[in-house]
Amino acid sequence: MQRHCENGQKVAEFLENHPKVKKVYYPGLQNHPLHEIAKKQMRGFGGMVSFTFVSGKKEDAISFFEKIKLFTVAQSLGGVESLASYPVLMSHASVPESQRLEMGITDDLVRLSIGIEDDEDILEDLKQALS
Repeated sequence: MQRHCENGQKVAEFLENHPKVKKVYYPGLQNHPLHEIAKKQMRGFGGMVSFTFVSGKKEDAISFFEKIKLFTVAQSLGGVESLASYPVLMSHASVPESQRLEMGITDDLVRLSIGIEDDEDILEDLKQALS
């Protein structure tokens, strides 16, 4: 869990500063609306990181999934390996668009389960997939 949390924080910070990324959802970031509550209730912030693209386009998310190499595309987000999920076509595919949007599940939302691999390997994969 320590490695999940450490890697999750590094990924969230990397994504937060990436020019193609609009919003990062991770309670370990100080700008997360529930950061203070998470600090009080959690021993670590975990390895679940979600993000959206500046463009807001589905095509950017799909391109990201086509380029990732270290991450496995999977609907299940539990395990020690880094996994990536595209809710619009996976976990929430059967949910009507209007309901998905109400829940914040946009066409450009990507969910990552950050694993325990070497943090530099994870970051390099994200860098090349976002290029």
